[in-house]
Amino acid sequence: MEPKSPPSPISVEPPKLKIYFLPNLFTAGNMFCGFLALTKIVEANPELSTFNDVIRTSLYLILLACIFDLFDGRVARMGGRESPFGREFDSLADVISFGVAPAFLVHRILLKGVFANHPQIGWFIASIYVICGAFRLARFNCLAAMAGTGGGKEFLGFPIPAAAGLVTSITYFMLWLKERGFSESPLRYGLPVIMVFLSMMMVSEVKYPTFKSLDFRAKRTFLRMVIIVILIGFVVILREMILPVVLPLFFTAYLVYGFIRPRISRQMRHEIEEEEEEDEEHGS
Repeated sequence: MEPKSPPSPISVEPPKLKIYFLPNLFTAGNMFCGFLALTKIVEANPELSTFNDVIRTSLYLILLACIFDLFDGRVARMGGRESPFGREFDSLADVISFGVAPAFLVHRILLKGVFANHPQIGWFIASIYVICGAFRLARFNCLAAMAGTGGGKEFLGFPIPAAAGLVTSITYFMLWLKERGFSESPLRYGLPVIMVFLSMMMVSEVKYPTFKSLDFRAKRTFLRMVIIVILIGFVVILREMILPVVLPLFFTAYLVYGFIRPRISRQMRHEIEEEEEEDEEHGS
C-alpha cells in the first residue's frame, strides 16, 4: 500500500485592515491643524508687530483641530465605520494637536518668561502635560480594545482635546486682555498651575461623559443642533468681543462637571448627556 500523503494545509487569508476614508479624512484634518499650529508658533517673532496675530492664528488652528476631532468619531459611528486603525490614527493626531502644540505654545509665549531664571521648570511643566496626555490616550485605546466596542459612554480622565481647548482658550483670553491694556500678571502664574492640574486630571479616575449617545439624526437632537449652530454663528460674528470669554467658560464648565456629575440625580444626568430613544411606527 502506498503511504497516504498528508492533507494539504488549509489556506487562511490574513485579516484585512479596514481603513475608512471619511472618518480618517477628519482625523487627517485634525493632524494638519496641529502641525500648522506648531509651524506658526515657531515662526512667531516677539520683536515683530505681527507676533500677536501669528499666535492668534495658532490658537485658532488648535481650536479647529478640536472641531475635526469632535466629528471624526461621530462620522465613523454614524456610518458604522469604526476600526482599530481609526482609533490609533486619531490618537497619533491628538498627541500632536492637543499635546505637543498647546504645550509648545504655552512654553513659547509664557513659561519661558515666567521661569526665565529657572528655564528647566518651564520645559518640565510642558513635558509633563505632553506625557500625561499621551498616557491618557494609550490608556483609552487599551480600554477600548479590551471592551471590544471602541469605547463606552464615559471617558476615564479628562479628555485631552478638552484639556487643549481649556489651555488654548485661557491663553487666548490672556492675549485679549493684554491687547486691551489689562494686567495679566495673576494669569501668568496661574496658567502653569492649571497645566499641571490638567495633566493630573487627564490620568485621573474622574469620569466624563462622551456624549456619544446624542444622535444627530434624532428629531430632538436636530432641533438642539439648530440652536447650537445659531449660537455658534452669533459667537463667530462677535468673536473678537465674546469668544475669548465664552471659550474658557465652556471648557471650564466641562471640567467642573466631572466633579459634580456623581452628585446629581440620574434623571438630570440622563437629560444632559443622552438622547432619549423614541419609538418609531413601523412603515413610517
